[in-house]
Amino acid sequence: MKRTCRIASFLLILVFSCSQARADVSFEQYFKDQTMRLDYFHTGTATEEHFSLDQMVNDGPWAGSKQQLVDDLRLGKYFFEIQDPRSGKVIYSRGYSSIYGEWETTAEAKKEWGVFHESVRFPWPAQKVKLVIYKRNQQQKFDPVWQYMVDPNSRKVNPAPLNTPYGVYEVAAHGKPQEKVDIVLLSEGYTKQQMDEFRADADKFANALFSTEPFASRKEDFNIRAVEVPAPNSGLNHPQQDIYNRSALSFSYGAFGSQRYALGYDNKTIRDAASTVPYEFTAILMNDSIYGGGGIYKLYITAASDNAFHDYLFVHEFGHHFASLADEYYTSATAYEMGSQVVEPYELNVTTYTDKDKVKWGDLIREDTPLPTPWGKEKFDDHSNQIQEKRQKMRDAKVSEDKMEQLFRQQREWEEDYLSQILHAGDVGAYEGAMYHSKGIYRSEPNCIMFTRTDHFCAACQRAIHMVIDQYAE
Repeated sequence: MKRTCRIASFLLILVFSCSQARADVSFEQYFKDQTMRLDYFHTGTATEEHFSLDQMVNDGPWAGSKQQLVDDLRLGKYFFEIQDPRSGKVIYSRGYSSIYGEWETTAEAKKEWGVFHESVRFPWPAQKVKLVIYKRNQQQKFDPVWQYMVDPNSRKVNPAPLNTPYGVYEVAAHGKPQEKVDIVLLSEGYTKQQMDEFRADADKFANALFSTEPFASRKEDFNIRAVEVPAPNSGLNHPQQDIYNRSALSFSYGAFGSQRYALGYDNKTIRDAASTVPYEFTAILMNDSIYGGGGIYKLYITAASDNAFHDYLFVHEFGHHFASLADEYYTSATAYEMGSQVVEPYELNVTTYTDKDKVKWGDLIREDTPLPTPWGKEKFDDHSNQIQEKRQKMRDAKVSEDKMEQLFRQQREWEEDYLSQILHAGDVGAYEGAMYHSKGIYRSEPNCIMFTRTDHFCAACQRAIHMVIDQYAE
Protein backbone atom coordinates (compact mmCIF):
# COMPACT_ATOMS: atom_id res chain seq x y z
CA MET A 1 0.00 0.00 0.00
CA LYS A 2 1.26 3.48 -0.85
CA ARG A 3 2.30 5.92 1.89
CA THR A 4 -0.37 8.32 0.63
CA CYS A 5 -3.06 5.85 1.64
CA ARG A 6 -1.46 5.01 4.99
CA ILE A 7 -1.25 8.60 6.19
CA ALA A 8 -4.19 10.22 4.43
CA SER A 9 -6.21 10.25 7.64
CA PHE A 10 -4.12 12.99 9.23
CA LEU A 11 -4.67 15.45 6.37
CA LEU A 12 -7.61 17.75 6.83
CA ILE A 13 -7.43 18.93 3.23
CA LEU A 14 -7.99 15.57 1.58
CA VAL A 15 -11.26 15.27 -0.28
CA PHE A 16 -10.79 12.05 -2.21
CA SER A 17 -9.52 8.83 -0.65
CA CYS A 18 -6.81 6.80 -2.31
CA SER A 19 -9.26 4.11 -3.31
CA GLN A 20 -11.46 6.68 -5.07
CA ALA A 21 -8.47 8.19 -6.87
CA ARG A 22 -7.44 4.77 -8.18
CA ALA A 23 -10.61 2.81 -8.79
CA ASP A 24 -13.11 5.29 -10.19
CA VAL A 25 -11.28 6.36 -13.37
CA SER A 26 -10.08 4.19 -16.24
CA PHE A 27 -7.40 5.84 -18.37
CA GLU A 28 -8.30 3.83 -21.47
CA GLN A 29 -11.97 4.76 -21.19
CA TYR A 30 -11.42 8.51 -21.24
CA PHE A 31 -7.97 9.26 -22.69
CA LYS A 32 -5.49 8.61 -25.46
CA ASP A 33 -1.77 8.12 -24.86
CA GLN A 34 -0.77 11.73 -25.61
CA THR A 35 -0.52 14.95 -23.60
CA MET A 36 -2.76 17.93 -24.24
CA ARG A 37 -1.39 21.30 -23.20
CA LEU A 38 -4.00 24.01 -22.88
CA ASP A 39 -2.44 27.47 -22.90
CA TYR A 40 -4.37 30.45 -21.61
CA PHE A 41 -3.93 34.08 -20.65
CA HIS A 42 -4.41 34.97 -16.99
CA THR A 43 -5.26 38.65 -16.71
CA GLY A 44 -6.24 40.90 -13.84
CA THR A 45 -5.36 43.06 -10.86
CA ALA A 46 -5.24 42.59 -7.09
CA THR A 47 -9.04 42.52 -6.99
CA GLU A 48 -10.19 40.74 -10.17
CA GLU A 49 -8.95 38.14 -12.62
CA HIS A 50 -9.94 36.76 -16.01
CA PHE A 51 -8.99 33.75 -18.16
CA SER A 52 -8.96 33.43 -21.94
CA LEU A 53 -7.90 30.57 -24.19
CA ASP A 54 -4.74 30.82 -26.28
CA GLN A 55 -4.26 27.38 -27.81
CA MET A 56 -4.43 23.61 -27.27
CA VAL A 57 -1.46 21.61 -28.55
CA ASN A 58 0.13 18.17 -28.47
CA ASP A 59 2.78 18.18 -25.76
CA GLY A 60 4.15 14.72 -26.49
CA PRO A 61 3.39 11.19 -25.24
CA TRP A 62 1.66 10.99 -21.86
CA ALA A 63 4.34 10.72 -19.18
CA GLY A 64 2.15 10.68 -16.09
CA SER A 65 0.63 7.84 -14.14
CA LYS A 66 -2.28 6.04 -15.79
CA GLN A 67 -3.48 4.82 -12.40
CA GLN A 68 -3.46 7.88 -10.15
CA LEU A 69 -5.44 10.37 -12.19
CA VAL A 70 -7.30 12.20 -9.43
CA ASP A 71 -5.24 14.44 -7.15
CA ASP A 72 -6.02 13.55 -3.54
CA LEU A 73 -3.41 15.96 -2.11
CA ARG A 74 -5.02 19.15 -3.48
CA LEU A 75 -1.98 21.35 -2.90
CA GLY A 76 -1.34 24.72 -4.51
CA LYS A 77 -3.20 28.01 -4.85
CA TYR A 78 -5.04 26.77 -7.94
CA PHE A 79 -6.56 23.42 -8.85
CA PHE A 80 -7.96 22.11 -12.11
CA GLU A 81 -10.28 19.27 -12.98
CA ILE A 82 -11.05 17.51 -16.24
CA GLN A 83 -14.67 16.37 -16.05
CA ASP A 84 -16.85 14.07 -18.11
CA PRO A 85 -19.53 16.59 -19.21
CA ARG A 86 -22.24 13.93 -19.36
CA SER A 87 -21.86 12.57 -15.84
CA GLY A 88 -19.93 15.40 -14.18
CA LYS A 89 -17.38 12.83 -13.01
CA VAL A 90 -13.84 14.07 -12.37
CA ILE A 91 -11.53 12.03 -14.60
CA TYR A 92 -8.30 13.95 -14.02
CA SER A 93 -7.18 16.67 -11.59
CA ARG A 94 -4.06 18.38 -10.32
CA GLY A 95 -3.17 21.28 -8.02
CA TYR A 96 -0.70 23.97 -9.03
CA SER A 97 0.49 27.50 -8.33
CA SER A 98 1.48 30.28 -10.71
CA ILE A 99 3.38 33.52 -11.17
CA TYR A 100 0.04 35.31 -11.38
CA GLY A 101 -0.89 33.92 -7.97
CA GLU A 102 2.16 35.63 -6.48
CA TRP A 103 1.97 38.79 -8.58
CA GLU A 104 -1.59 39.59 -7.52
CA THR A 105 -0.36 40.05 -3.93
CA THR A 106 2.20 42.73 -4.90
CA ALA A 107 1.84 46.50 -4.72
CA GLU A 108 2.08 46.64 -8.51
CA ALA A 109 -1.14 44.63 -8.87
CA LYS A 110 -2.99 47.27 -6.85
CA LYS A 111 -2.10 49.93 -9.42
CA GLU A 112 -2.13 48.24 -12.82
CA TRP A 113 -3.25 45.24 -14.86
CA GLY A 114 -1.05 42.25 -15.53
CA VAL A 115 -1.19 39.54 -18.21
CA PHE A 116 0.49 36.17 -17.70
CA HIS A 117 0.65 33.19 -20.03
CA GLU A 118 -0.03 29.86 -18.26
CA SER A 119 -0.68 26.20 -19.07
CA VAL A 120 -2.40 23.12 -17.72
CA ARG A 121 -1.42 19.65 -19.00
CA PHE A 122 -3.56 16.51 -18.95
CA PRO A 123 -4.00 13.26 -20.88
CA TRP A 124 -5.41 13.72 -24.39
CA PRO A 125 -9.20 13.34 -24.10
CA ALA A 126 -10.93 10.81 -26.34
CA GLN A 127 -14.15 12.88 -26.35
CA LYS A 128 -15.27 16.35 -25.29
CA VAL A 129 -14.40 17.17 -21.68
CA LYS A 130 -14.89 20.13 -19.39
CA LEU A 131 -11.93 21.96 -17.84
CA VAL A 132 -12.71 23.68 -14.54
CA ILE A 133 -10.09 25.81 -12.77
CA TYR A 134 -10.50 26.56 -9.06
CA LYS A 135 -8.79 29.09 -6.80
CA ARG A 136 -8.27 29.00 -3.06
CA ASN A 137 -10.36 31.52 -1.12
CA GLN A 138 -9.52 33.14 2.22
CA GLN A 139 -10.81 30.09 4.04
CA GLN A 140 -8.39 27.93 1.99
CA LYS A 141 -11.24 26.25 0.14
CA PHE A 142 -11.42 26.07 -3.67
CA ASP A 143 -13.91 28.18 -5.64
CA PRO A 144 -14.42 27.76 -9.42
CA VAL A 145 -12.99 30.70 -11.40
CA TRP A 146 -13.05 29.48 -15.03
CA GLN A 147 -14.37 26.65 -17.12
CA TYR A 148 -13.89 25.72 -20.75
CA MET A 149 -15.31 22.93 -22.91
CA VAL A 150 -12.42 21.08 -24.57
CA ASP A 151 -13.25 19.49 -27.91
CA PRO A 152 -10.26 17.44 -29.16
CA ASN A 153 -11.64 17.76 -32.71
CA SER A 154 -11.90 21.55 -32.60
CA ARG A 155 -10.00 23.73 -35.05
CA LYS A 156 -8.41 25.32 -31.96
CA VAL A 157 -6.59 22.06 -31.20
CA ASN A 158 -3.31 21.26 -32.93
CA PRO A 159 -2.53 17.52 -32.61
CA ALA A 160 0.77 17.73 -34.51
CA PRO A 161 3.80 16.73 -32.40
CA LEU A 162 6.44 19.38 -31.79
CA ASN A 163 9.91 18.45 -33.01
CA THR A 164 12.30 20.64 -31.04
CA PRO A 165 15.88 21.23 -32.19
CA TYR A 166 17.43 20.77 -28.75
CA GLY A 167 19.86 18.11 -27.66
CA VAL A 168 19.02 15.79 -24.76
CA TYR A 169 21.32 14.52 -22.01
CA GLU A 170 20.03 11.61 -19.93
CA VAL A 171 20.97 12.22 -16.32
CA ALA A 172 19.15 9.40 -14.52
CA ALA A 173 16.96 6.66 -16.04
CA HIS A 174 15.09 4.20 -13.85
CA GLY A 175 12.06 3.13 -15.85
CA LYS A 176 9.10 4.03 -18.03
CA PRO A 177 7.87 7.63 -17.74
CA GLN A 178 4.35 6.49 -16.75
CA GLU A 179 5.79 4.63 -13.76
CA LYS A 180 8.29 7.22 -12.52
CA VAL A 181 8.59 10.85 -11.48
CA ASP A 182 9.99 12.62 -14.56
CA ILE A 183 12.10 15.76 -14.14
CA VAL A 184 13.31 17.92 -17.02
CA LEU A 185 16.31 20.23 -16.59
CA LEU A 186 16.48 23.20 -18.97
CA SER A 187 19.66 25.15 -19.62
CA GLU A 188 19.45 28.94 -19.33
CA GLY A 189 22.35 31.26 -19.99
CA TYR A 190 24.59 28.54 -21.43
CA THR A 191 25.91 29.15 -24.95
CA LYS A 192 26.30 26.33 -27.44
CA GLN A 193 29.97 26.13 -26.48
CA GLN A 194 29.07 25.75 -22.77
CA MET A 195 26.89 22.65 -23.00
CA ASP A 196 29.58 20.50 -21.40
CA GLU A 197 29.24 22.78 -18.36
CA PHE A 198 25.46 22.38 -18.45
CA ARG A 199 25.71 18.60 -18.48
CA ALA A 200 28.09 18.76 -15.51
CA ASP A 201 25.65 21.05 -13.69
CA ALA A 202 22.80 18.65 -14.50
CA ASP A 203 24.80 15.90 -12.80
CA LYS A 204 25.36 18.22 -9.82
CA PHE A 205 21.61 18.75 -9.55
CA ALA A 206 20.94 15.01 -9.52
CA ASN A 207 23.72 14.39 -6.99
CA ALA A 208 22.37 17.09 -4.66
CA LEU A 209 18.82 15.79 -4.91
CA PHE A 210 19.70 12.13 -4.45
CA SER A 211 21.98 12.92 -1.52
CA THR A 212 19.04 14.36 0.41
CA GLU A 213 16.31 12.31 2.12
CA PRO A 214 13.74 11.25 1.19
CA PHE A 215 14.90 11.61 -2.44
CA ALA A 216 17.96 9.49 -1.64
CA SER A 217 15.96 6.43 -0.58
CA ARG A 218 13.45 6.96 -3.42
CA LYS A 219 16.06 7.49 -6.15
CA GLU A 220 14.75 4.57 -8.22
CA ASP A 221 11.40 6.35 -8.56
CA PHE A 222 12.90 9.16 -10.65
CA ASN A 223 13.97 9.85 -14.22
CA ILE A 224 15.93 13.03 -14.96
CA ARG A 225 16.58 14.34 -18.47
CA ALA A 226 18.40 17.53 -19.44
CA VAL A 227 17.45 19.61 -22.50
CA GLU A 228 20.18 21.74 -24.03
CA VAL A 229 18.75 25.15 -24.96
CA PRO A 230 21.64 27.26 -26.30
CA ALA A 231 21.65 30.93 -25.32
CA PRO A 232 22.91 33.83 -27.44
CA ASN A 233 24.95 35.10 -24.48
CA SER A 234 26.42 33.59 -21.34
CA GLY A 235 24.75 34.39 -18.02
CA LEU A 236 21.47 36.04 -16.99
CA ASN A 237 19.92 39.46 -16.59
CA HIS A 238 20.40 41.33 -13.27
CA PRO A 239 18.61 44.68 -13.59
CA GLN A 240 19.09 45.71 -9.95
CA GLN A 241 22.82 45.15 -10.23
CA ASP A 242 23.22 46.94 -13.57
CA ILE A 243 23.99 43.66 -15.37
CA TYR A 244 21.92 43.33 -18.54
CA ASN A 245 21.64 40.25 -20.72
CA ARG A 246 19.33 38.42 -23.14
CA SER A 247 18.93 34.67 -22.75
CA ALA A 248 17.16 31.89 -24.62
CA LEU A 249 14.26 31.42 -22.20
CA SER A 250 14.10 35.08 -21.00
CA PHE A 251 14.68 34.36 -17.31
CA SER A 252 15.81 37.30 -15.21
CA TYR A 253 16.72 38.09 -11.63
CA GLY A 254 14.77 40.86 -9.88
CA ALA A 255 11.26 39.36 -10.04
CA PHE A 256 8.71 41.45 -8.10
CA GLY A 257 11.54 43.79 -7.07
CA SER A 258 13.41 41.04 -5.18
CA GLN A 259 17.04 41.16 -6.27
CA ARG A 260 17.71 37.40 -6.06
CA TYR A 261 14.32 36.07 -7.18
CA ALA A 262 14.60 34.75 -10.75
CA LEU A 263 11.58 34.07 -12.95
CA GLY A 264 10.77 33.79 -16.66
CA TYR A 265 7.54 34.96 -18.25
CA ASP A 266 7.87 33.43 -21.73
CA ASN A 267 5.75 30.43 -20.78
CA LYS A 268 5.18 29.13 -24.31
CA THR A 269 8.88 28.98 -25.14
CA ILE A 270 9.67 27.35 -21.79
CA ARG A 271 6.92 24.76 -22.22
CA ASP A 272 7.94 23.95 -25.79
CA ALA A 273 11.53 23.35 -24.67
CA ALA A 274 10.42 21.18 -21.75
CA SER A 275 8.21 19.04 -24.01
CA THR A 276 11.33 17.80 -25.79
CA VAL A 277 11.26 14.97 -23.22
CA PRO A 278 8.62 13.39 -20.97
CA TYR A 279 8.24 15.53 -17.85
CA GLU A 280 6.10 16.43 -14.86
CA PHE A 281 8.50 18.70 -12.96
CA THR A 282 10.89 21.33 -14.33
CA ALA A 283 14.18 22.81 -13.13
CA ILE A 284 15.84 25.76 -14.84
CA LEU A 285 19.60 25.60 -14.27
CA MET A 286 20.95 29.12 -14.62
CA ASN A 287 24.52 29.64 -15.77
CA ASP A 288 25.23 32.31 -13.19
CA SER A 289 27.39 32.78 -10.12
CA ILE A 290 25.12 35.20 -8.26
CA TYR A 291 23.11 33.57 -5.47
CA GLY A 292 19.45 33.33 -6.41
CA GLY A 293 16.55 31.35 -7.76
CA GLY A 294 12.94 30.53 -7.00
CA GLY A 295 10.41 27.72 -6.90
CA ILE A 296 6.68 27.62 -7.73
CA TYR A 297 4.57 24.51 -7.19
CA LYS A 298 4.18 22.52 -10.42
CA LEU A 299 5.60 25.38 -12.56
CA TYR A 300 9.41 25.25 -12.24
CA ILE A 301 12.42 26.06 -10.11
CA THR A 302 15.28 28.38 -10.99
CA ALA A 303 18.71 28.06 -9.38
CA ALA A 304 22.14 29.55 -9.99
CA SER A 305 24.40 26.63 -10.88
CA ASP A 306 27.75 28.38 -10.47
CA ASN A 307 27.15 29.68 -6.95
CA ALA A 308 28.86 28.23 -3.87
CA PHE A 309 25.42 27.31 -2.47
CA HIS A 310 24.12 25.60 -5.61
CA ASP A 311 23.35 22.31 -3.81
CA TYR A 312 21.18 24.13 -1.28
CA LEU A 313 19.47 26.16 -3.99
CA PHE A 314 18.71 23.07 -6.07
CA VAL A 315 17.10 21.17 -3.20
CA HIS A 316 15.40 24.05 -1.37
CA GLU A 317 13.72 25.43 -4.49
CA PHE A 318 12.78 21.94 -5.64
CA GLY A 319 10.99 21.47 -2.32
CA HIS A 320 8.71 24.40 -3.22
CA HIS A 321 8.11 23.15 -6.75
CA PHE A 322 7.70 19.47 -6.01
CA ALA A 323 5.68 19.35 -2.78
CA SER A 324 4.39 22.92 -2.37
CA LEU A 325 6.52 23.28 0.76
CA ALA A 326 6.31 26.64 2.50
CA ASP A 327 9.40 28.60 3.45
CA GLU A 328 9.97 28.03 7.15
CA TYR A 329 12.15 31.08 7.72
CA TYR A 330 10.72 34.37 8.93
CA THR A 331 13.59 36.73 9.84
CA SER A 332 13.53 38.76 6.65
CA ALA A 333 12.26 42.07 5.35
CA THR A 334 8.83 40.48 4.86
CA ALA A 335 8.43 39.14 8.41
CA TYR A 336 5.45 40.37 10.47
CA GLU A 337 3.14 39.29 13.27
CA MET A 338 0.18 37.05 12.46
CA GLY A 339 -3.29 38.06 13.56
CA SER A 340 -5.62 35.89 15.59
CA GLN A 341 -7.92 35.07 12.65
CA VAL A 342 -5.35 33.28 10.48
CA VAL A 343 -6.68 30.23 8.65
CA GLU A 344 -4.64 27.03 8.72
CA PRO A 345 -2.29 27.00 5.68
CA TYR A 346 -2.68 24.23 3.13
CA GLU A 347 1.08 23.61 2.98
CA LEU A 348 2.00 20.37 4.72
CA ASN A 349 5.07 21.63 6.62
CA VAL A 350 3.54 24.53 8.58
CA THR A 351 0.60 24.88 10.96
CA THR A 352 -1.19 27.38 13.16
CA TYR A 353 -2.14 24.70 15.67
CA THR A 354 -0.38 23.63 18.86
CA ASP A 355 -2.90 20.92 19.73
CA LYS A 356 -1.22 17.59 18.95
CA ASP A 357 -4.44 16.17 17.51
CA LYS A 358 -4.72 19.06 15.04
CA VAL A 359 -1.09 19.43 13.97
CA LYS A 360 -0.57 17.85 10.52
CA TRP A 361 2.41 15.86 11.80
CA GLY A 362 0.96 15.34 15.29
CA ASP A 363 1.33 11.56 15.07
CA LEU A 364 5.12 12.06 14.88
CA ILE A 365 5.29 14.10 18.09
CA ARG A 366 6.19 12.28 21.32
CA GLU A 367 3.74 12.61 24.20
CA ASP A 368 6.39 14.22 26.44
CA THR A 369 7.30 16.96 23.90
CA PRO A 370 5.89 20.35 25.00
CA LEU A 371 3.72 22.28 22.52
CA PRO A 372 4.63 24.91 21.49
CA THR A 373 8.17 23.56 21.67
CA PRO A 374 10.78 25.94 23.17
CA TRP A 375 13.89 26.45 21.04
CA GLY A 376 15.73 29.59 22.15
CA LYS A 377 13.97 31.74 19.59
CA GLU A 378 14.95 35.11 21.06
CA LYS A 379 18.69 34.57 20.71
CA PHE A 380 18.24 33.17 17.19
CA ASP A 381 16.14 36.19 16.20
CA ASP A 382 18.70 38.67 17.54
CA HIS A 383 21.47 37.06 15.50
CA SER A 384 19.33 36.77 12.37
CA ASN A 385 18.26 40.41 12.52
CA GLN A 386 21.89 41.47 12.73
CA ILE A 387 22.67 39.35 9.65
CA GLN A 388 19.73 40.85 7.75
CA GLU A 389 20.90 44.40 8.47
CA LYS A 390 24.43 43.59 7.40
CA ARG A 391 23.19 41.79 4.28
CA GLN A 392 21.07 44.77 3.22
CA LYS A 393 24.00 47.16 3.60
CA MET A 394 26.18 44.86 1.50
CA ARG A 395 23.46 44.65 -1.17
CA ASP A 396 23.10 48.42 -1.27
CA ALA A 397 26.87 48.71 -1.66
CA LYS A 398 26.78 46.08 -4.44
CA VAL A 399 29.67 44.14 -2.93
CA SER A 400 31.21 41.18 -4.74
CA GLU A 401 29.50 37.81 -4.65
CA ASP A 402 32.51 36.33 -2.85
CA LYS A 403 31.87 38.61 0.10
CA MET A 404 28.17 37.75 0.14
CA GLU A 405 29.02 34.04 0.09
CA GLN A 406 31.37 34.55 3.02
CA LEU A 407 28.54 36.13 5.02
CA PHE A 408 26.21 33.24 4.13
CA ARG A 409 28.83 30.72 5.27
CA GLN A 410 29.27 32.49 8.60
CA GLN A 411 25.51 32.58 9.08
CA ARG A 412 25.15 28.88 8.26
CA GLU A 413 27.93 27.88 10.66
CA TRP A 414 26.39 29.86 13.53
CA GLU A 415 22.89 28.49 12.87
CA GLU A 416 24.05 24.88 12.59
CA ASP A 417 25.97 25.14 15.85
CA TYR A 418 23.19 26.90 17.74
CA LEU A 419 20.28 24.75 16.57
CA SER A 420 22.19 21.52 17.21
CA GLN A 421 22.62 22.37 20.90
CA ILE A 422 19.16 23.55 21.93
CA LEU A 423 17.10 21.47 24.37
CA HIS A 424 14.86 19.80 21.78
CA ALA A 425 17.36 19.51 18.92
CA GLY A 426 16.24 16.66 16.68
CA ASP A 427 12.79 16.40 18.26
CA VAL A 428 9.58 16.71 16.24
CA GLY A 429 7.30 19.31 17.79
CA ALA A 430 5.78 22.70 16.99
CA TYR A 431 8.46 25.38 16.79
CA GLU A 432 7.17 28.94 16.51
CA GLY A 433 8.27 31.01 13.54
CA ALA A 434 7.70 30.02 9.90
CA MET A 435 6.29 31.14 6.56
CA TYR A 436 7.59 34.75 6.98
CA HIS A 437 5.76 35.09 10.33
CA SER A 438 7.54 35.42 13.65
CA LYS A 439 4.48 34.58 15.72
CA GLY A 440 1.47 32.30 15.40
CA ILE A 441 2.72 29.72 12.91
CA TYR A 442 4.86 26.65 13.54
CA ARG A 443 7.26 24.22 11.85
CA SER A 444 7.98 20.61 12.79
CA GLU A 445 11.67 20.74 13.76
CA PRO A 446 14.21 23.36 14.87
CA ASN A 447 16.11 23.11 11.58
CA CYS A 448 15.25 22.23 7.98
CA ILE A 449 16.47 23.12 4.49
CA MET A 450 13.28 25.18 4.20
CA PHE A 451 14.36 27.16 7.30
CA THR A 452 18.13 27.65 6.96
CA ARG A 453 20.83 26.68 4.46
CA THR A 454 21.23 23.30 6.11
CA ASP A 455 21.33 20.04 4.13
CA HIS A 456 18.26 18.11 5.32
CA PHE A 457 14.45 18.25 5.33
CA CYS A 458 12.42 18.16 8.54
CA ALA A 459 9.99 15.34 9.28
CA ALA A 460 6.94 17.18 7.92
CA CYS A 461 8.71 18.05 4.67
CA GLN A 462 9.95 14.51 4.19
CA ARG A 463 6.49 13.09 4.61
CA ALA A 464 5.01 15.58 2.14
CA ILE A 465 7.68 14.67 -0.43
CA HIS A 466 6.94 10.95 0.00
CA MET A 467 3.27 11.64 -0.67
CA VAL A 468 3.98 13.46 -3.93
CA ILE A 469 6.36 10.75 -5.11
CA ASP A 470 3.64 8.21 -4.45
CA GLN A 471 1.25 10.19 -6.65
CA TYR A 472 3.49 9.77 -9.70
CA ALA A 473 5.56 6.63 -9.20
CA GLU A 474 4.01 3.17 -9.52
